[in-house]
Parts: sequence; C-alpha cells; structure tokens
Amino acid sequence: MLEGRTPIQRLTRLEQALGCGGCPPIYVKRDDLMGVGGGGNKLRKLEFLIGEALDQGCDTFITTGARQSNHARLSAAASARAGLSCELVLTDTVARDDEAYRRNGNVLLDNLFGAICHRRPGNIDALAVAQERAGQLSVKGRRAYVVGSGGSSPLGCLGYVLCAEEIMAQELELGLRFGRIIVPNGSSGTHAGLAAGMKAAGDEPGRIESFTVLASIERARAVTTDLAARTLALIDPATAFVGGDIVVADGQLGEGYGVPTDAMFEAVRLVARSEGLLLDPVYGGKAFAGLIAAIREGEWRNEEPVLFVMTGGLPGLFAYEPAFRCD
Repeated sequence: MLEGRTPIQRLTRLEQALGCGGCPPIYVKRDDLMGVGGGGNKLRKLEFLIGEALDQGCDTFITTGARQSNHARLSAAASARAGLSCELVLTDTVARDDEAYRRNGNVLLDNLFGAICHRRPGNIDALAVAQERAGQLSVKGRRAYVVGSGGSSPLGCLGYVLCAEEIMAQELELGLRFGRIIVPNGSSGTHAGLAAGMKAAGDEPGRIESFTVLASIERARAVTTDLAARTLALIDPATAFVGGDIVVADGQLGEGYGVPTDAMFEAVRLVARSEGLLLDPVYGGKAFAGLIAAIREGEWRNEEPVLFVMTGGLPGLFAYEPAFRCD
C-alpha cells in the first residue's frame, strides 16, 4: 500500500498569511500522498490488517464506518489491490441527506472499487452487523476478516508506530525537532500508534497532540489512552505510559462529527489558497483549525517547529460541495 516514506514539507506562505512575527515554522507530513485509493492515513493501518486477512486465508474483508468513511473507501481499494472481496457496513451517523453527500465523494469511490455496501441507520451496532454478515458468508464456504471503524485496533495502530519511526528519522535528516505533532482524532488510531511508537523509542509521546473530531473530549482521551497502551504492549510490554503522555485537545468538534464549523471552512480555504493543498472537511480541516487557533492565541512558542500530519480524505470535499458552495 505504501511506496516509501511520505514527504515532509514546510508551509512558508501559510506562515506569512498567519503573521510571520508570531508564527512558528509549520510543516506537513503528506500522508495524503499514498499509492492506493486516493491516499490517506488508513492505508498505514490496512497494511497490517489486510496482511493478517491474507495470512488467515480470508477471501473477504468486512469493515464499518459512516456513509462517507475514508476508511471504508480505502478498505475497498486495498482489498481490490490484494485480491479480496470487500463489504462495507455504512451507517447514517451524520445529519446530512443532500444529493452530494448520499452519492458523491467516498460513496462514489466505494462502488468504483467494487465494494458491496450495506447501509444502515446511525443508531445500530455496525460491528455486530459486520460479524453477522461474516457468519452468513461462512455458511457459504467463504472466510471473512472483520475489523471495526477506522481500522483502529492495536494491530492496525502498528502502521503509525512505524510512522513515528519515520518522522524521527526525517527529523534527523532535516536537522530539526518538532515541538508538536498535530493529528485529527476520530477513531484514535493515528494518535495511539504515534504515541506508542514514540514511547517505545524513548522519545516524548506528549508531543503528539490530537484534536477530537468525533467524540466528547472525555471519551476521546479515554479511548486514545487505552488504545495507545494496548498498542505499546504489542511492541514493548515492559514500558508504560505516564501522566501527560497522551494529549487530546477540545474546541474544534462543533455540533458533532461531520458537522461543518466556520473555523473548519476558514482552515480549508486558507491552506488551499496559500499553499494549494487540500484538507478534508471532517478530520484534517477541523484539526488544522485547532492549529491555527493555537497559533493566533499565542499558545505555542514561536521558535518550535510544528508538524501537521495530513491524513487525507480529499473525496470528502466533493460530498460537502453544497456546504462549500459560493453564492
């Protein structure tokens, strides 16, 4: 799924737009630039999950997500690449029902990649539906591999353990150290994997900071802490996290998951118009809005470089076309 390391780039024009006198150096790690399915952070997890599915002799990959799930789209693409059938249990968890949201973006690509989509209401247990479907396939002599939303199991998080090693190696090559590494926090796997990788390497996991875009701040912290600990146990069971190792920030969720905010709109437009880069409206746009707010409010030291992990999700922009529409 991956084709070498993803690059790190400095956003000098964005720094100028934010005010170079009070702005730290801003860098992005381009995890949106990967070779399968349009790219995105979920591919790092799927390397391990698809690998286990193949090792177990499975012929079908089943996963869950919201209707416009990036993980679902990349699961369909990665399954196609690996020669597996793919089935997606997609729930209506976002209060949008316009034509673009129902048919464009990731939904369009799910179908192009050949996935069978099972659409369900937002209040059902999607993982239970996926497991029931795996049982139905088993009766027919098929073997399915089932994984939950975001691929955020300890095994899947190993993809971001390796990403942490990658970032530390790139820091040495660049001759700098990032004071903060910023990620969006949905199913918590990206943050958990990075924190586990940093901790196992003897680095500071507390410099990984995420903005919750899915759950309440209390739940996001609890889930991230638990998942990071279970991931660390796979690679270094003699080591444990301590207080301050897991940093999750609030303030960008707005009215809920997938619900646009004014700060998200500004962040997406500012990064697009200053750097020609595209953030998604659900994850990266909200997390980058948090980065911008912290810089404007003077919370971060000017001399410490900041790294933002671009987790992909470009197709989501097309699903939110009415919300971005210019009158």
